[in-house]
Amino acid sequence: MTDTRTASARPGDSVGPGTAAPDSATPKAAGRDSAAPGTTTPTAAVPDTAAPEIAVRLFAGAAAEFGADEATVRAGTVGELVEALTAGASSEAARVIGRSSLLVDGVACTEHGRVLAPGSRVDVLPPFAGG
Repeated sequence: MTDTRTASARPGDSVGPGTAAPDSATPKAAGRDSAAPGTTTPTAAVPDTAAPEIAVRLFAGAAAEFGADEATVRAGTVGELVEALTAGASSEAARVIGRSSLLVDGVACTEHGRVLAPGSRVDVLPPFAGG
């Protein structure tokens, strides 16, 4: 099963419990420095191109539920990567990915605040029984 999907955390998306992307990630309307009192400034949903592109490999049940065994995600942290993967996924895929172990460049990672470097690879290993 080789299907490659691309996901991206967007400006204004939540990047962790109680946090959101910085306002500087949301573009201002052309020709304006600020909105007039009582008005809103139009914004566009633009992929965060400043975040590095990360290769993701999903295994076993995570791949089966996600519908692909590989994906490419733009994310600056492990938490952003998990959120980007689960954002467009089914609820079952999101549940499996959320419970999975993550390897960043071959090393186990439980810290969702860990910063990802350009060229990093994240492996998603779902829970399994047996030994």
